[in-house]
Amino acid sequence: MGQEIGTPDFTPDDLAEFRHRLEQETRLLASWLTAGALPVGPKVGGFELEAWLVGPDLRPLPRAPELLVRLADPLVVPELATFNLEFNGTPQILAGKALSTMAAELDRTWGHAQKVAGGLGARLAMVGILPTVLPEDLILDHMTPRNRYRILNAQLGALRGHQPLRLDIQGRDRLVLTREDVMAESATTSFQIHLRVSPQEAARVYNLSKLLSAPLVAVGANSPYLFGRDLWRETRIPLFEQTCAMGESGLRERVSFGLGYVQASILECFAANLAAYPVILPELHDEPPERLAHLRLHNGTIWRWNRPLIGFDPDGSPHLRIEQRVVPAGPTVPDLIATAALYFGAIQDLLGEADPSGALIPFAVAQSNFYAAARLGLEAELHWLDGRPATARTILAQDLLPRAHRGLRDLGIDDDEIDAWLGIIAARLRAGRTGADWQRAWVERHPDQDMAGLLHAYLDQQQSGRPLHEWSL
Repeated sequence: MGQEIGTPDFTPDDLAEFRHRLEQETRLLASWLTAGALPVGPKVGGFELEAWLVGPDLRPLPRAPELLVRLADPLVVPELATFNLEFNGTPQILAGKALSTMAAELDRTWGHAQKVAGGLGARLAMVGILPTVLPEDLILDHMTPRNRYRILNAQLGALRGHQPLRLDIQGRDRLVLTREDVMAESATTSFQIHLRVSPQEAARVYNLSKLLSAPLVAVGANSPYLFGRDLWRETRIPLFEQTCAMGESGLRERVSFGLGYVQASILECFAANLAAYPVILPELHDEPPERLAHLRLHNGTIWRWNRPLIGFDPDGSPHLRIEQRVVPAGPTVPDLIATAALYFGAIQDLLGEADPSGALIPFAVAQSNFYAAARLGLEAELHWLDGRPATARTILAQDLLPRAHRGLRDLGIDDDEIDAWLGIIAARLRAGRTGADWQRAWVERHPDQDMAGLLHAYLDQQQSGRPLHEWSL
């Protein structure tokens, strides 16, 4: 959930000064975008992968801080809970064999971390929601001891008037639960795909990312179970939204699909951040306005499912990225990189459509598609570009896979790369099985087993490194 905060104590003067600097930096970004001052370069892809640390009993093991010390790897960093970690990839220009380079690096990082975890009697798991997690695991005692997390929890509680959070998720089963803090968010681990784009294309890529959110969550769904309940194909979506809900405060939700497309400029997202979201981490930074430190910190406390980010290259040049946040962790490295390939390629092809806004279907339809896909996965009926309903599986197979092939070729990805990575998606679609479907099928095949049995079988398959469509039950 972002960068560390230096102090847990803020004054009203700190908040006022932060607001002043946030306004100043938002105006500065506006001037850069108006003047075309941001550099234009090739498209660059990257990712963040959140994961679980589990013990011999296959329950969450709160020893990630110790594992991180032993690893001493800058690509692996803390997350909200002491049983979560985040794996980062080195950004790659999307050309040639970039996708295989991403996969090879993540394989190495994951394999090393897995070996070090073994020294703790533990193992790593990449899955959207760990089947064995229980409510008593999601407690403040298991919050990573960083100021940022403690302040976020306190500030979000204050914004909703310290009212309890109500979780109410209806799927095959129903889960109703009351929580007092944000720790249930730590049960939602994701694969966040980053795409660096030119300022001129940023608004369209942001809108197209919303359009693609439904098919991406459908094809990647991997979170059917929470506390033993069979809920949505991607239960991570409602869980994250409800864990950070604003309740009856009347404030805009900080985790959401958003309220609409960008109309003209990606600046509209940052202007909305300034106008509609209270500052909750008012830490002042001793940096020049050109580093946009306060704008980036505030943006990092608003978790849209699609989010624009400002980053800086090693030479100090700023750049724009769009973060696609809808994909869950797992099942395997090949599955994840294949999903990233689908996203990168489909975006590139859709940019060639005639509609300059990139808003190819009404926003309300894209939003409805998204939640339907999170509930029902590949079986969800979506309304697509031709205005007619079709299942997510059909749309992916007949429209998005061909688009992704064309888009990756247009980016300069090697033909054998395209065939290999999109072939994984094609095989998953032929099998009609996502990670969520595999988990449900395993439970149906082994009704006498508990969630630990499911996770044991899942991790054995994951450890094989074979993509999901090759898994047995």
